Amino acid sequence: MTTSPLLPATAALLRARRLEPRTVFLLGAGIAAVSLVVALAGLVLDARTIQGAPAWLKPAKFGISITIYMATLQWIASLVRGHRRLLLAIGTTLGVGLTAELVLIDLQVLRGTTSHFNVSSPFDAVVWESMGGFVSLVFLATAALALLAIRIRGTDAGIASGLRWGLLLALLGMAEAGLMIANTTWNPGGGHTIGAPDGGPGLPLTDWSTLHGDLRIGHFAGLHALQALPILAWLLAAFTPLDLRTRVRLVRVAAAGYASVIGLLAWQALRGQPLLRPDLLTVSAATALLAAVAAAVLLVLRTRPQTLEAPRPAAVHADAAA
Repeated sequence: MTTSPLLPATAALLRARRLEPRTVFLLGAGIAAVSLVVALAGLVLDARTIQGAPAWLKPAKFGISITIYMATLQWIASLVRGHRRLLLAIGTTLGVGLTAELVLIDLQVLRGTTSHFNVSSPFDAVVWESMGGFVSLVFLATAALALLAIRIRGTDAGIASGLRWGLLLALLGMAEAGLMIANTTWNPGGGHTIGAPDGGPGLPLTDWSTLHGDLRIGHFAGLHALQALPILAWLLAAFTPLDLRTRVRLVRVAAAGYASVIGLLAWQALRGQPLLRPDLLTVSAATALLAAVAAAVLLVLRTRPQTLEAPRPAAVHADAAA
């Protein structure tokens, strides 16, 4: 008795229909975590360096970042009501795109060369262009989730605001990578260093340049707004007596200030300055930004309603908080 080849495909389809978005996002985070373990083992067992840094440092950094990224997006996706198939598509796109990026980074480490901005051979150029394609898919999938996050209901409105702004600023951080692609003055395929080819002395762990401007800093800050703003919103909800409207306004002030910091970091790097060696103009701009944010916070607090709420758990329904 023969079995129709359609039966396994049908069974797989039925299983996919029962698959939950949460599972897809967590699977992506799990793959990144496994990649991180491999990279950490490489740091211990492999003494090679690439452009002056430990060969497995970049895979380790990407493993940490992508694990946190996918876990955070899973939390946000869990707050979206409905849109199951779209969330499955978003989670699958993110998982495939980021897994492919990790695989290509590890491949280039095994070959003893760089992954990003490397066009030194036809094969390296194909790897780099492929990574660009996968990252573009990740950007579009994140943007789609940001659109769904606009309609988050049943969650404290202050926390929901933090999630939305975190997603938008993460997209800004991703877009800032376009400056690296356009930076062909010192590297034919682009690069993150302003003022010299990529490589050279860097800060511990991050490897950000200590001699020149480094566009990775603004990129990093933007991506991790995805965690910073929701955490701020949660802290305001859980540990302050501020009313809902005031908390939402404070999150907006924080988002505006954070976006300005991303711009300031990119501007500093484009002028060839290391993070820890700013000139007077950069320090003045940072001081003015800090003063503006502080003034905005004070204005919000001075105009808040006089009747304050009691601190509440983080996941309170918006209607209950009003």
